[in-house]
Amino acid sequence: MNQLILTKNAIKKIIELASDKNNNNMLRVSVTGGGCQGFQYNLDMDSKKKDNDIIIQEKSAIVIIDKNSLNLLKGSELDFVDDLTGSRFKINNPKATSSCGCGTSFSLK
Repeated sequence: MNQLILTKNAIKKIIELASDKNNNNMLRVSVTGGGCQGFQYNLDMDSKKKDNDIIIQEKSAIVIIDKNSLNLLKGSELDFVDDLTGSRFKINNPKATSSCGCGTSFSLK
C-alpha cells in the first residue's frame, strides 16, 4: 500500500470543505516534527500544489501530501469522525507506536 486511504466520511467532508473555501479546494495533509509524541499531523485547505506533492483523489475530493509526509503515512487511513469530543479528521496510522490523547501527534519506533 503506497498511499493514504480516504474513507467515505473523509471524502464527503473534503468535498464539503472545498466547496466552502473559494479557491482552496484541496486538503493538504502533512507531518512535521513536534507535538507531545514527536511528530504532528497538520491538515489545512490549500489551492496550490508544490513540486514535491503527491495528489490523492477520490471522486472530487483532492488531498495533497508532500513525499516526506507520505513516507510516514503510507498505509494510513484518513477518516472524518463526529463523536462526543467533536467533529474532526482522524488519521489511523499503522506505523504509529503511540499517539497523544487528542490524536494530533504520534511517535514511531
